[in-house]
Order: sequence, then C-alpha cells, then structure tokens
Amino acid sequence: MAAHYLEFERPIAELEAKIEELQRLSETAEGGGMDTEIEALRARAAELRVKAYAKLDPWQKTQVARHPERPHFVDYAGGLIDEFIELRGDRKYADDQALIGGPGRFRGRPVMILGHEKGHDTASRVKHNFGSTRPEGYRKAIRLMDMAENFNLPVISFIDTAGAYPGVGSEERGVAEAIARSTQRCLTLGVPMICVVSGEGGSGGAIAIASGNRVLILEHAIYSVISPEGANSILWRGSRTAEEAAKAMKITAQDLLKMKIVDRIVPEPAGGAHSDPAAMLQTLGDALEEELDKLAPLTPDELRAQRAQRFYAIGRSGL
Repeated sequence: MAAHYLEFERPIAELEAKIEELQRLSETAEGGGMDTEIEALRARAAELRVKAYAKLDPWQKTQVARHPERPHFVDYAGGLIDEFIELRGDRKYADDQALIGGPGRFRGRPVMILGHEKGHDTASRVKHNFGSTRPEGYRKAIRLMDMAENFNLPVISFIDTAGAYPGVGSEERGVAEAIARSTQRCLTLGVPMICVVSGEGGSGGAIAIASGNRVLILEHAIYSVISPEGANSILWRGSRTAEEAAKAMKITAQDLLKMKIVDRIVPEPAGGAHSDPAAMLQTLGDALEEELDKLAPLTPDELRAQRAQRFYAIGRSGL
C-alpha cells in the first residue's frame, strides 16, 4: 500500500520517491553502486521528517491526528492487551461498533479497556461508523465500567472521535442523556481510570469516556469542544477557515497541558505514531504502566475525590 503523505510532508514524499526509484535501479545494477547515495537520501529524509514534526502548527497537528494510517483502538488493544475479550451490546437496544471494549491483561495486570474505533479502510470505517458513537455505544461503555468496578479492574480508555453521531435515530434514542450518564459513570468509578487521547478527541463524544483520574494525550493528538470546521461554521459563520479556527482554539497537546486539561503528553516517534506503530505502543505502554502504579494504592473514595478535584480545578487557575 502506498504511503499517505500530508501536504507539509511533500518534500519528504519526493525524497522517498527518489529513494524507491534508485532502489529499483540498484536491483538491476551490479555491485550496489547506488547504495551510498540511497543511504544519504534516507538520512536526509529522516532529518526532514524530524524537522517537520518538531514545528507543526495546530492545523498540521489536526491533520496528523486524523491521519488514516494512525494506530486506532484495535491496534492498541492488539499490541498492549493480552487475552482481550470483546464484549458487545448495551443490553438495551443494540451493539455499536463505533465503541469497542472488554476485559484483558495489560502487562500481566487485569484491566477493562474501551475506546472509539474509526476503521482503516472503507468497509471497516462503515462498520465502525467512522468512530462516531451512537447512544447504545455509550450505554455499552457504562455497562463495561460497571463490570470493571464489580471486579475491581482498572479502566483504560482510548479517545479518537470527531464526536458522537448526530443522526435522527441517535437523537431519538437519547444520545445526549447517554453521554451525560457515561461521563457521570467515569466520575463515580471506585477503580483507577486512565484516559488516552490517541487521535482526535471531539466534543461530548470524547469526554463521555475521558473523565478519568489521569488524562494522557499523544504528542500530535488534539482535544476540543468542537472540530475546527464546526467552529468556523458555527462561531464564524464560515467567514474564516478551519485552519484559523484550529490556531485560535488551543487544541494541541502542548496548549492543553499548559491549561491543565490533560496531565501528560506521550511522545510520538519522529513522523507521528503512524510512522512507527511498534515504538508508539512501547512508549504508551510504559506511560500507562507508570500511571497505573501511581493510582494502585488509592482507595475507592480517594480515587473519586482525586478525580473530582482534577475536573473542578480546570479553568480556576486564572480566577
């Protein structure tokens, strides 16, 4: 499959196309006379990638967060969780594949994991509704969190959605109420809950499973009350651009950490999480293990109090 390059990666794409061309020529030549040039170009491409990703603006980070090759929930579950068993259905209406979850073992520790899944190709994106969760998905999340508390399992959630599904059927079945109750369940859990914004954290659809004791965010992920496109359309009546909105909204990991909306930034490989998924899994796994170790000694009441204080404090520092 051909790599997907973003607009700001065009110089890198051109270099890597040149490398592929030289490799093809080298295969037909004798003695590997082009090896030195190929290695020099690879070093140059790596250097360009590091420089490009070191100075991304908010709109470029938005594009990276939405990158179609970026690891999704199924990748993190497959790489970090052993013995994962997917549990389906909300026991009220249906099963929503936009949100997946179930028990498993993280580095030997029993946990409950859940998260948004966008899909990687046309068929899987339709199956998972592009990560836009319906009310039954959030009611499934509540069911899984109830189970986690019953069996004393820490909860790890992965947030990657543009927002909850706004269709007529979703509204008829009470998506706002489902989001509110899922948020409430996060806040009342008597077990540790760690939330990871792994891609695009959008609106109430994100906060519904992101109200934990610790909120981690990947270096190039974004987290916002509305998408840049939505902000431009609703707040500015389309008079500006999504790029301007992204810059004005303070949606990057670095801005969010300064405002204490997130607790920790998890570094990504040079070139983003999609450039080296194995390295991303290792780095995130180490961060999750550290955070779980810190929360493990706390009692249920202490966990609830810490979680409440964390969210009460947001926005108060400037008062």
